[in-house]
Amino acid sequence: MTAPLTPHDHSSHLPPYPGSGASGPDQGEDRTKAVLSEVRRGALVALLVTVCGVGLGLLWLWLSPRVPLVSDGRAVYLKDTEGEEAIGGDGTFALIAAGLGILTAATVFWRYRRGGIGVVLGLAAGGVLASLVGWRLGVWLGPDTDIVAHATAVGPKVVFDAPLELRAKSALVAWPIAAMVVHLVLTSAFGPREPDAPGAKSAYPAWTPPAAPPPTPSAPPPPPHDE
Repeated sequence: MTAPLTPHDHSSHLPPYPGSGASGPDQGEDRTKAVLSEVRRGALVALLVTVCGVGLGLLWLWLSPRVPLVSDGRAVYLKDTEGEEAIGGDGTFALIAAGLGILTAATVFWRYRRGGIGVVLGLAAGGVLASLVGWRLGVWLGPDTDIVAHATAVGPKVVFDAPLELRAKSALVAWPIAAMVVHLVLTSAFGPREPDAPGAKSAYPAWTPPAAPPPTPSAPPPPPHDE
């Protein structure tokens, strides 16, 4: 007489099912490394794009139209009251920022073709910081911001330039918006495609034609009757 067999649980010796959500220590370390790599790439992109704000400030200072002012010894007036130089300064800043946003987006896509959330966030944050750097640098290097002191220094009836001023602060987002749009278009058109996993199954079952009904057996002929 043999002893009854006790059931033995073999589940502890089986490897985790890929789709069960179980993860080992190696997978956790790989995920941490991937996150740190994304953060490093994003920080590097943001830093390099921010440095490009120096070019924005210099180009704005060079290309922005000047607003002429004149003093009569008591007050300062616009020399041309119907001029559009002030509006032109804002438009010039926005156009230069958008052009640099397109250029930096193309460069970042060429360097990091696979993209990633870190690269995208770094490009957006760097565009905002670069706009701020360019704005403050252009104002700092431009004409004197103290209009009264400037008018006193040049004397009455002498035309001088007004300081650079960004009246429409919405121009500060021209760089990040242009960069995001161009990077999205380039990624959609020329970015690498993820290969299908081997053995992956579709979420919908394949359609199969219905099976034909089995043929109905014909009734045997009646036996002949003897006369």
